[in-house]
Amino acid sequence: MLHSEVIEQTVAFVKETLKGAEGGHDWFHIKRVYKNALLIAKDENVDPFIVALGALLHDIADSKFHNGDETVGPQKAKEFLTALEVAPEVIDHVVKIINNISFKGGNIEQQFKSPELDVVQDADRLDAIGAIGIARCFNYGGFKNRGLYDPKIAPNLNMSKEEYKNSKAPTINHFYEKLLLLKDRMNTETGSRLAHNRHIYMEGYLKQFYDEWNGVV
Repeated sequence: MLHSEVIEQTVAFVKETLKGAEGGHDWFHIKRVYKNALLIAKDENVDPFIVALGALLHDIADSKFHNGDETVGPQKAKEFLTALEVAPEVIDHVVKIINNISFKGGNIEQQFKSPELDVVQDADRLDAIGAIGIARCFNYGGFKNRGLYDPKIAPNLNMSKEEYKNSKAPTINHFYEKLLLLKDRMNTETGSRLAHNRHIYMEGYLKQFYDEWNGVV
């Protein structure tokens, strides 16, 4: 099967699988990550086929929506690509991307590295910051029935992986526990450049948020 046909079938599979998903992790999230990954990949020495499949399948079954089970997504992707008779080495690489792409708290090191993972991870992180990142953050906070902000609950920057996964802290805390950290964790020059303005936008948003919270404006 041609690479273009595999991509086409993968798009259809992801759209169908994520129908009705939480708004921050739906097909439109995947589409944005896919487009950004292809953009970043132009400036990197990577296999564009692996980048495309990694981007399209990276959230096919996010563990947050499967009781924290991190094996569901990689297994589902592997079964799908195997059915399409994609080369085993490509499948293995895509599965490793899915297993290692997520931010799991401030002190967790990823177990696998590749230029393709760098590209897909940057694309995914770009969608977690800026205006859309803010929208996704509050959408998920509402989905989990979390408060907006509580001045008495300070952000925890030293969470373990399990603490990060199980956190019930107010949504504003997530800016400090993840979103504001991403700018300096980008892997590629293009990713860093695109992250810069989105980071500044979030800082401005937080200033406005606190001003309004405190009745300054």
